[in-house]
Amino acid sequence: MKRKATAIWKGTGLEGKGTLSAPSGFFNETPYSAKTRFENEDGKAGTNPEELIAAAHAGCFNMALSFQIAGEGKTADELNTVATVSIEKQEAGGFAITGIVLDLKGKVSGMDEEQFTKLANVAKENCPVSKALKAVPISLNISFSS
Repeated sequence: MKRKATAIWKGTGLEGKGTLSAPSGFFNETPYSAKTRFENEDGKAGTNPEELIAAAHAGCFNMALSFQIAGEGKTADELNTVATVSIEKQEAGGFAITGIVLDLKGKVSGMDEEQFTKLANVAKENCPVSKALKAVPISLNISFSS
């Protein structure tokens, strides 16, 4: 299985602009630029690679956790994960992704918090996006209700 996305860029790194598209149509010619990446804190002017990584990570993690929960004979009532990707300017120049925080709110009827926490940590370590991002520290905060 392979997944694709297309990036088109025109201009310099600082003043140029680009678009991102994917075959699913979920994003189609979505704008991105240095300004939308580094100066637009609310994210409403366009996307950026870190936002896309955050979305991919949150979605992958939730799906992996739902499989873990199903393996215990349960079904998640709701898994709500906010992934926050931090990018920082480096002393040696350039930028680097310095950490990812997964803030999980989960509700699983008939499951206790200890079991949920164990399964969430397994999902964090084993979802394909977490595995791809092993070079970055990933932390998990959990809020649970049954």
